[in-house]
Amino acid sequence: MKFVRAGVFLLVLAALGSVSLVATDFQLFRYTNIVIYALALIGMNLLVGYNGQISLGHGAFYAIGAYATALMVVHAGVPHWLAVPLAGAMCLVFGALFGLPLLKLAPVHLMMATFAIGVVVPTLGKWKGVERWTGGAQGLGIDVPAVPLGLAISFDQWIYLFSLGMTALCFGLMVNLMSGRIGRAVIAIRDHPIAAQSMGVDAVAYKTAVFGLSAMLVGMAGGLSALSIKYVAPGLFHPFLSFGLLIGIAVGGLGSLTGALYGAVVLQAIFLVVGASASALRTPYPSLIYGVVLIVFLSLFPQGIAGLISSAGGWLHRRRGSAASRASR
Repeated sequence: MKFVRAGVFLLVLAALGSVSLVATDFQLFRYTNIVIYALALIGMNLLVGYNGQISLGHGAFYAIGAYATALMVVHAGVPHWLAVPLAGAMCLVFGALFGLPLLKLAPVHLMMATFAIGVVVPTLGKWKGVERWTGGAQGLGIDVPAVPLGLAISFDQWIYLFSLGMTALCFGLMVNLMSGRIGRAVIAIRDHPIAAQSMGVDAVAYKTAVFGLSAMLVGMAGGLSALSIKYVAPGLFHPFLSFGLLIGIAVGGLGSLTGALYGAVVLQAIFLVVGASASALRTPYPSLIYGVVLIVFLSLFPQGIAGLISSAGGWLHRRRGSAASRASR
């Protein structure tokens, strides 16, 4: 069964990669954003869904990853394909340093502290001391990097494939991590913290590590986003970015890495439909329609898309079992 899943995963990955051969540059830009958002949601679900810690400020790590990637590419001449994982490593360190003191707080205080980080950190790009490098409020543009290895494809095709490869790699690594001993310890801390500590599980160490890993994945998504739009500015990293990540994992399904993929696709689809509907209705408040649609969706499917698929699979399994038992009589 494990090899079958791996084979299906590779087939799906190959099919998604082939999209770059037929899609237009504008379509590729949208698909790239979906893939990048999925990577950020994997990191967010790791923290909230598996670890049970709610962060309202992970947009700060998205901004750190974006700015770190842009600064390394523009000012240090670092290849863009190397700048993204380096930015992720930087976010891993920052996330662990932030998480170590914050995760000792009560849940409400943790949310307030992370919200403060999410508001303050993106505005540091406008600070006079770093304005010469970051471009201040005007932002920093990134020249179109060269495609590695002289491949005969456009940069839009390359950044889509690169983002898809990074997301697939991180998804596979996180699946293996969460299905092993570490994942069981993390879930035990979320569900039964006292019992987990009595069994010798170091809750602070695990929570700090998960917070750092989550920040790393979100930071890498931010770096890929900076390369995709070829621009970074403080205005791109408003507080709603952090809320959007929470909404994404709620729609996709908490505690499910595949839910991060579902959430990225469904939210983008809802956004496009709402945008088209707002234009047709000529309403100046598309965000109001977006909010109403999300409320209705989460009311109908409180477990998200992953929970809906799991329930449907269980229902089909029961139907098959009932049919088999009737046939044997």
